[in-house]
Amino acid sequence: MRLIIVSGLSGSGKSVALATLEDSGFYCIDNLPVDLLDAFGQHIAMSGEEADYAVGIDARNQPASLSRFPGILDAIAAHGLDTEIVFLDADDATLLKRFSETRRRHPLSGPDIPLNEAIKGERARLVPLHERADLTVDTSQTTLHELRQIIRSRLAESRTHLSVQLESFGYKHGTPTDADFVFDSRCLPNPHWQPALRPMTGRDQAVADFLADSPLVARYLKQIQGFMDDWLPVFEAENRSYLTIAIGCTGGQHRSVYLVEALGAHLREHATAVTVRHRELP
Repeated sequence: MRLIIVSGLSGSGKSVALATLEDSGFYCIDNLPVDLLDAFGQHIAMSGEEADYAVGIDARNQPASLSRFPGILDAIAAHGLDTEIVFLDADDATLLKRFSETRRRHPLSGPDIPLNEAIKGERARLVPLHERADLTVDTSQTTLHELRQIIRSRLAESRTHLSVQLESFGYKHGTPTDADFVFDSRCLPNPHWQPALRPMTGRDQAVADFLADSPLVARYLKQIQGFMDDWLPVFEAENRSYLTIAIGCTGGQHRSVYLVEALGAHLREHATAVTVRHRELP
């Protein structure tokens, strides 16, 4: 029996996440009042049915109710439910752009509350949920298709205790804000300066061969693999459910992509549940 609580900023993709879980067989309820969450958890625990549930909780709840969320969550845990909290986020500029494009009204905006102030107030109101989140997903640079895939792979399909996401990115496009560990590979030889390799990516064999032949790249990769081999079991022993590891290079096309692919292959050899995402690749 599993209960996933989906929350986050308006416009960050909560509806998409809930719809994806529903398509994956979860029984979903959107905008459940926080004060009813404990009763709902007790109900499904007493039902004895082995099923998956997901509820959406957002800033339409009153601040006083949201402030009680940590205590309510502890009460739910006493019912013996496997409860996870997923928080969807995006930067303010992205949220402003999304609302302007869809012409939707922000739930906290009004005649005297402009959109930017509504977003700021919503962030403050949702702090009790964000602080207890097991998984935070920044959707600022995520398409709807990518978000659906993240939800499916990390929540709907994964049943192991620790789910690891490896993500490549380009520093010139910004550092992922939802990563637990960030490794910088810009110190390594850059295939971009090889004319024949420039149009390729780290998934192409020629680029992989070029990087694999570098002792510096081999040492860098070996040390990251060793770090993960040492510490993933510790995170798992501490009942950690999700871990996001990002590796960046300048443009997110060659070095970071190669390293993420190689690290993913290594971790899968140790039966770790791994998903791979290349943020800058189509």
